[in-house]
This record gives sequence, structure tokens and C-alpha cells, in this order.
Amino acid sequence: MKKYLATFFALVLLAGCKKDLVPSVLVPPPSANATPQYGTPFAGVPNREDAVMYQVNMRAFSQAGNFAGVTARLDSIKALGVNVLYLMPIFPIGTDSKSVNSPYAVKDYRAVNPEFGTLADLRTLVDAAHARGLTVMLDWVANHTSFDHAWITDHPTWYQRTPSGAIASPSNNGTTYNDVAQLNFSNLDMRLAMISAMKSWVFTANVDGFRCDYADFQPNDFWKQAVDTLRNVKTHKLLLLAEGTRASNFASGFDYNFGFGFYGGIYNVYRNGASAAIFDALNASEFVGATGTQQVVRYITNHDVNGSDGSPVTLFGGHAGAMSAFVIAACYKGVPMVYNGQEAGMTAAIPFPFTSVKVQWGARPDVTRAYKQLLAARAASPALRVGTPTAHSTANVCAFTKTAGSEQALVLVNVRNSTSTYPVPAALANTTWTNALTGGSVAVSTQVSLPAYGYLVLKK
Repeated sequence: MKKYLATFFALVLLAGCKKDLVPSVLVPPPSANATPQYGTPFAGVPNREDAVMYQVNMRAFSQAGNFAGVTARLDSIKALGVNVLYLMPIFPIGTDSKSVNSPYAVKDYRAVNPEFGTLADLRTLVDAAHARGLTVMLDWVANHTSFDHAWITDHPTWYQRTPSGAIASPSNNGTTYNDVAQLNFSNLDMRLAMISAMKSWVFTANVDGFRCDYADFQPNDFWKQAVDTLRNVKTHKLLLLAEGTRASNFASGFDYNFGFGFYGGIYNVYRNGASAAIFDALNASEFVGATGTQQVVRYITNHDVNGSDGSPVTLFGGHAGAMSAFVIAACYKGVPMVYNGQEAGMTAAIPFPFTSVKVQWGARPDVTRAYKQLLAARAASPALRVGTPTAHSTANVCAFTKTAGSEQALVLVNVRNSTSTYPVPAALANTTWTNALTGGSVAVSTQVSLPAYGYLVLKK
């Protein structure tokens, strides 16, 4: 769901101030009568700070729009330079009279959507991903279900009610999502059933984590309960992403928050002419509450904003502008995420409910090469990947250094569709670097001229 408007952040702040409702209760670990483990737990899950995520929208990803279509392109995904696949919801969706064919209207948390294939097909995808060193995360929709979910009739007290007594639908920023039913997180039995279903997929399909939809709108103590239960699965190293911005998500145990603010910054800089220095402040604000290696996931498009705002190519000044925006998202701070088709230079948006447009693979091999080049350079450089950033931005150039151990990186990105001259800070002037993308020596004097949407990624 789309949540980067200012009113959303006000709601987030209010929600973050709520006290926990109940103490955390672990869902018991699997016993001999519980879900047996399918496959061997994947030993290649990266440390959270080393993740590079790739969002898969099954409906748009291939002509077939199914698991097999993703499995067939895993080599290409791997070659891009990512190491974590995040699959949009794989569950059966509601077909009741309120349905709008949304993947986020879950009808059964423990089944596979036949539109995408069978459980065996999902397992084949996960196995093939693991064989290529790719981690697999599922998209978990905890906040609401479809109106034809079995819980509606079997457990009506598991849902919130309107003043008239009808089952409520969730609302945000004045929009009510009438196709889904709002769950009641004060009901402890519902929580236990939800967490049990969530945990079951670790065993049923051998997955490696979850991206948790709309995560700022459930109580903090629910997520603490869920995360504690999942961390208690000692056979698996799991990555957990909150699609939210609350600082308390980090305290609840999530590895990641979602970079709504950073996307808003990209939009304001490239669309509205805001200063490139806006990113410097976001490095502080988005990481409030993060400790150790906890991260923020940063992106220039995803399934929500791609459909509502347009593709990065149309939003950010063509292919050159979209690429320069991704350099900032991938290199400044946090971990990057690529939405399927972005790396193919798609100009067409993929609108909800994601059935009308298919990714056109191979249309812009030059764009794909640029993504591979950047992500390979990032992977090869501790400074680019996990270094501590220092801001040196001007209004027209996003500029920063990053330092990790004895290695230093310097990134300069022109955010304008015209040549920009960058005055090099005295401490960096008249220095020599290596071009991290192409190799070769680069001398940096007292100023650097960058072409429209041009960028330099240097290291030494």
C-alpha cells in the first residue's frame, strides 16, 4: 500500500507512541506432529547489511505470470548482482463480491495461489534460487484478509467492527480499502494463528524470510511476538523486512525498515527540483532506532509507486536520469532493491492489479549492463557496500564519501538534466582514485564537470 505522504508519517508517529497491548508470547516450535521441514535450510542467507533485494511481481514478470516463469529467469536475476528475491504474495486471493483481484487480499494464509502454480512449483522455484545462492523472502499480509477468508465465518471476533457492527475495512490517508477486512490485533487467538501460519512457510517451502506488508499499522508488540517466534526457529537464518518507517520496528527485531522517505526525496529532487542535499538528512531520519547492522531498504520504484506514479524512466528524466537516481539509492546508505523490469529500462508502468503489462526483457541491454556494472562494483567494495558516509552534496550534485577500514569511496551524481560543475571540497581536491565501474585512474582536481545526469563512482 502507498504510504509516503505526510499524513502517513503523522499516523506513524502516533502509532509508534502506543504502549504494547500484551506481553510477547512465543508460538511453540514445531513438534513431531507439526509441519515437517521441506528441503535443507539454506546456508547462504547474507548478513542483512550485505543484501541486495529484487522484487518479483509474478503477474508481470513473465508471459505465463507464474512461478515457472520466474524459475526460468533465475540465472538472469543472479547475473544482475542481487542476492535476495522478494516474491509478492503467493497466496490465494479473494473472489467475493468485494474483490478487486488484489494479491494483497489473502484468502488462505496456508495455501498457494493456483494462478501461480502449485506448492511443488513454489518449492522448485525456492530450490532453484538456493542452488544459485539466492535467498527467498515471501510477502506477508498481516493486517487484513479478503472477505471470503474462512476466518470471517469461523472466527468473526478476529476482525474489527464498524460502529454499526459490520466488519471494518482498513483506511489510510482518507482511502478505505473496501475489498479487505481489518483484523483485530487485540485478539490473542488471531495473533497465534497468524504467526503459526507465517512460521509454517519456513518449513513448508524452506523460505528464508518475509517482507511484512503495511507493517506500521499493527501493534509493536504483535511484531515483537512474531519476530521472536521466527528467530526461535534455530535451523534457519531469516531476513525480516518491515514495510514501514516506525523506529519501533527496529526494536521489534526487524532487520529492515522501508525507505519511503528516500523515495520521496528522489521524487522531489528529480521531479520538483529540490536540492540534492535532501538525501543527507534522510540518512539520519530514516535510521532512527536502528542499531548495529539494521538497515533501510532503498529503491527508485516498487509495485505501488510504479503503478501510481509511473516507471523511473518516465519519472526521473529518461534512462540517464533513472540510472543516476539508482546510483544514489544503491550507494549512499542502506541496502538497494530492484523492482522487476527496472533493470530492463521499462518505460511502461505496471498498473494494479498487475495483469495488463508484462516486462519486456532484453529491450534495453545497455541499461541492464549499467545495473550489472554498478552492483558488481558495490559488491566488490566494502566502502561502497557498508562504509560510513560523509555528505559533500550541493544543490545539483549528490556527493558523498564512504569509508570502511582502509578503503574510501567517492560518489558524485548530477541530479539535473544539464551539465553541473561540482566544486570539490579541499580535503578531496587534487587526489587520485580508481574508477570503480570501469577501472583506470581518475584524477580529481578542484572541480569536476558532470554531464546531464552523469555520475562518478570512485574508490581508493
